[in-house]
Amino acid sequence: MKKLFAVILALAMVFALCACGQSAAPAASEAPAAEASEAPAAKAVVLKIGISTNEEDPRAKGALQFIDEITEKTGGAVTGQLYPAGQLGGDADLINSLALDAGTVDIIITDASNFATYSPKMGISALPFQFADFDEAWAFMDSEVQAKAEEELLANNMRVLAHYCNGFRCVTNSKAPVETPDDMKGMLIRTPENPVIMATMTALGANPQPLAFNELYQALQQGTYDAQENPIPVIYNNKLYEVQGYLSVTNHIYSGMCFTIAESAWQKLSAEQQEILAAAAQNSAELDRELNKQQTDDFVALLEEAGMKINYPELAPFAEAAATVLTDNADAYGDLLDRMAEWKAARG
Repeated sequence: MKKLFAVILALAMVFALCACGQSAAPAASEAPAAEASEAPAAKAVVLKIGISTNEEDPRAKGALQFIDEITEKTGGAVTGQLYPAGQLGGDADLINSLALDAGTVDIIITDASNFATYSPKMGISALPFQFADFDEAWAFMDSEVQAKAEEELLANNMRVLAHYCNGFRCVTNSKAPVETPDDMKGMLIRTPENPVIMATMTALGANPQPLAFNELYQALQQGTYDAQENPIPVIYNNKLYEVQGYLSVTNHIYSGMCFTIAESAWQKLSAEQQEILAAAAQNSAELDRELNKQQTDDFVALLEEAGMKINYPELAPFAEAAATVLTDNADAYGDLLDRMAEWKAARG
């Protein structure tokens, strides 16, 4: 009996040892697996893009193409998120955010001359009645003259990657057609916080008062302002025809736009990523320009169908009245006015 008990005890010990050996084996094999596991993927850089107009605006379409292109070509390492309709602030707020490196926005698309509050030379492209058509205006925006004006922006944390188009600015109001500058005398007109545009409206006899674009519709609806001035695509896409009865095609200023990235955000990218973003910005600008020109041509008829009364005033008196904007601000532009004149002469 004692012998039988001893045998049973011995067998139990053997089974226990086997069990311990089996439980240790997986632990030994797990170590290489842990070492072979992949490191977690780097988090994608998401660039916040702010614009003041809605999703129907050509600049929004261009920005979305830009996002698609950089996402594809960086393999998702860099992408973007569009914030339209002033969600991150009006144009002046967006520029201030970049300049202060606030981190609320990484890329903005806004009128070149809006940057004149930081660099007065940036108003050169918005001087009144300087360009005959889109082709001339686009060529100037891509010229060395404009590039020279943009140099000072780098010191304010802003790098221009491409030039979008916002079209030629026209006057709308709620009272009567504008046929001559006399019709604008005393008119309370909304403008962006833009020294060149405000000076032009003052020279034409109006009373300009800045207001963020995302507040404009309601202000016009409530009668706080008599008038506003913007390119035809902006007027149509943002339904300003619902609160303004008259459109006068004055084409007083060309509104070239700067696709601008925060220099701080730019420097965080690799050289390859910077190259991808620069090319994508240029490609998206081509789309924006095509859409803006097409909409300028097509939307006049749609505005008329929507009930606006449209007139085409003789522009010579407006250009003559606005000539003082160039002479009164000559010191701000330095030699850029001479360079601009030489550039225009060279084009014939």
